[in-house]
Amino acid sequence: MRAPGLTAFCTVLVAAALLAGCTADATFEPDPAADPGADAPRVSRAVVIRHTDGDTAWFRLEDGTEERTRFIGMDTPEVHGQVEPYGIEASAYTARAIPIGTTVWLETDVELRDRYDRLLAYVWLEPPTDTSDAEVRTKMLNARLVIDGYAMVATYPPNVRYVEYFTRYQTEAREADRGLWGLDAGPTD
Repeated sequence: MRAPGLTAFCTVLVAAALLAGCTADATFEPDPAADPGADAPRVSRAVVIRHTDGDTAWFRLEDGTEERTRFIGMDTPEVHGQVEPYGIEASAYTARAIPIGTTVWLETDVELRDRYDRLLAYVWLEPPTDTSDAEVRTKMLNARLVIDGYAMVATYPPNVRYVEYFTRYQTEAREADRGLWGLDAGPTD
């Protein structure tokens, strides 16, 4: 049986998706030199400077600007305000995956910012060379969070470039009871 908190988390996630507003902002420009091929995503190098939670961190871009960045395509349980089940674990996973000082590559999608003025990005742990399943599965933090059960798929069109992959990864995690999918509500009466 799944934890009641997970059901509440899912309900809040759906409500947030319906209420979320995004706006485009042309201030973030991916580095064209970082695009090694036609199939490779356009990315910019960045350095991790602070962790916020499982799906948000601060990065210093190559031009020196600092950006609070929300990871696209997925959502981790909350650790601020009311702590949701598996939120602490998701935050710790992200902090281990991208320690402060780590170089990552940020890929944007159609809309660059959300209504909270956060940069929206896919976070690559290594420079991507293509957008194949193998590449996304092994090199993208957003995907790793879903695969390992620390996040659920959360899409906000038009930023849906990897939604098919993320949906498949979530199914894998759920069927394997990984992470938040393995939470047990305990005995029932």
